[in-house]
Amino acid sequence: MENVFKILVNGKDCQIKADPETPMLYILRNNLTLNGPKFGCGLVQCGACMMLIDGVAVPSCTYPLQNVGQSEVTTLEGLSQEGEQLHPVQQSFFEEQAAQCGYCTNGLIMASVALLRRKSNPSETEIRAELQRNICRCGIHARAIRAVKKLADR
Repeated sequence: MENVFKILVNGKDCQIKADPETPMLYILRNNLTLNGPKFGCGLVQCGACMMLIDGVAVPSCTYPLQNVGQSEVTTLEGLSQEGEQLHPVQQSFFEEQAAQCGYCTNGLIMASVALLRRKSNPSETEIRAELQRNICRCGIHARAIRAVKKLADR
């Protein structure tokens, strides 16, 4: 049975009519046409679908719509305002060429943003621990870690 939900996504109020158990990944991609979060495994194992819920990186593939409540949802598209520069993490990933096929990039960036919001100067060990739940089959982890470390060292 579908219900109507009012949620805040990327600073905008959205009204969604859907089953309460619908994973946020489908809401973000299908209802709101946001393409940042990717469908990877659908089992909370790869991190490609990562979004921020009140600043915390959360896999959207199993997070039900009904759990969002009054929380603020941020996707890759919401990190920088329209027409403005890239978010510093996005810029650092770009500068370090920390993307190959790009499928995992959303998750790596969202996890990095959440980490840097919690701790502005994380150690390399902390960066590795935070990003280990993001699987990249292209093997850009070293570049992603360097991109985050570069920001932490500023």
